[in-house]
Amino acid sequence: MPLRRQPKQQRSQKRVEQILRSAAEVFVEVGYEAATTHMIAARAKTAIGSLYQFFPDKLAVFHALEARHMENVTVLNQELLQSADLKRPFAEFVDRLVEAHVAYFQDPIPQVVYIQYFVAPQLFMLFDETFNRQLIEQYASFLRQWNPALPIEKSERLAETVHQCYNALLLQALRGEEHQRRSRYEELKALLVAYLAPHVEPKSMDEKATKVMKCHYCHSDRLSKNGHRYNRQRYLCKDCGKQFLERAD
Repeated sequence: MPLRRQPKQQRSQKRVEQILRSAAEVFVEVGYEAATTHMIAARAKTAIGSLYQFFPDKLAVFHALEARHMENVTVLNQELLQSADLKRPFAEFVDRLVEAHVAYFQDPIPQVVYIQYFVAPQLFMLFDETFNRQLIEQYASFLRQWNPALPIEKSERLAETVHQCYNALLLQALRGEEHQRRSRYEELKALLVAYLAPHVEPKSMDEKATKVMKCHYCHSDRLSKNGHRYNRQRYLCKDCGKQFLERAD
């Protein structure tokens, strides 16, 4: 963490933590450009001199938030991918993945860092295309675990497309109204399952012809047709209430 002075005592560590959390809240409320170190200190209920003991300026505070987010999101993604049960339906993993990120981004620290990356990437010191590339390669490797027959080039292309779409929809949800976020997250799940499932859960033509359509989430066969999206039939599960798209042949 890029601090001017490392806190050694518990009281100092607690003060730094309060400064970082207060900074994230201020950045979310007024934006990075409008925020000041005095506003951050006031929110943290600490003297401005105490803030400057650890951070020389506002940018240093932001870089500390950036480092915190990179560390936490790396651990989160590793835990999600490593704990995946490849014997369970892929849609279950997608649901768990998205919900884990939804919970994570409730915290103002990752929320403000994530949004700023797309608004003002010049502020960043650690988070760059190299980190994005590492994420894509990690996702590609994970897809090949689901389907060992998937070529490396194909898996990387799928992972890169998903990475871009995931970021776009997640950013849209985080910057949108609170009451609209849940529908955005459900659309994200549907998109991921519709796009990736045919590649990670390949089925033979005979299996497809004889298999009864079931909910991708709870596996109920109590379904009703609910319009079309992306030129595919959309279904509504009468048991769990979730929507999903018919998988491509």
